[in-house]
Amino acid sequence: MTHWRKYHGLNRTPEHIAWKKIKSRCYNPNDKRYARYGGRGIRVADEWVHDFPAFLACVGPRPSPKHSIDRIDNDGHYAPGNVRWATPKE
Repeated sequence: MTHWRKYHGLNRTPEHIAWKKIKSRCYNPNDKRYARYGGRGIRVADEWVHDFPAFLACVGPRPSPKHSIDRIDNDGHYAPGNVRWATPKE
């Protein structure tokens, strides 16, 4: 069976790296940031957990190297409507 990750061509992009990191901090107890995310119940939207193209379609490309993924409501999940690209100032 061919896995979509082999063919989407974006697995080394900043967007894909961000997606992998948000999943790690939410679901991997060995991630050093897990306690602040998954450990307190923060999750990734069901439609994004296994579907990078769906995540990218919602958040779009990273505007600049200064931007990182940000949750608008810090107590909310990584989900449509609560995620944006933001600079440290924002």
